[in-house]
Amino acid sequence: MRTTLEFEGTTELILNKAVELGLARSKTDALRMGVFALNREYKLIKDIELELVSRKILEEKKEMAKKGEKYLSEKEALAKYR
Repeated sequence: MRTTLEFEGTTELILNKAVELGLARSKTDALRMGVFALNREYKLIKDIELELVSRKILEEKKEMAKKGEKYLSEKEALAKYR
């Protein structure tokens, strides 16, 4: 996802200070760190890896539904090898 943001005032000062102190390589990195801190604080996503996998599976299911495809059962997938 690409987003262009413009900050002024306190937010800009904080981002610049994080870069000056070497906490972040850039203001973008400082923002990224802030997003992870937000997740740590409020537990927005408890298991990030599980969430990413779930979203990928949903994408695949939607794409397969568009094409009229379906997942094979284990038995169907291995049938040609028996």
